[in-house]
Amino acid sequence: MPDANATPAVDVEVDATGLSCPLPVIELAKAVGRLEVGQSVRLLATDPAAKVDVPVWCRMQRHDLRGQAQRDTVWVFEVRKAH
Repeated sequence: MPDANATPAVDVEVDATGLSCPLPVIELAKAVGRLEVGQSVRLLATDPAAKVDVPVWCRMQRHDLRGQAQRDTVWVFEVRKAH
């Protein structure tokens, strides 16, 4: 899995820092819903549950988790819309 620290180009960035579970995943789902297939979103989250919730959501919804990294207190995820 690519390193999210590399800050690859994404189409949308969602700042969910300061939001608690389940809000980061809800914001991610809304953003992915607005994307075209193949486009990507970067999610920033400080909720510790996001490091588990986002990968699970991606598997359940069949979207591609392209990167996941922690930068200080912020988790950074890159998700590509797969369908």
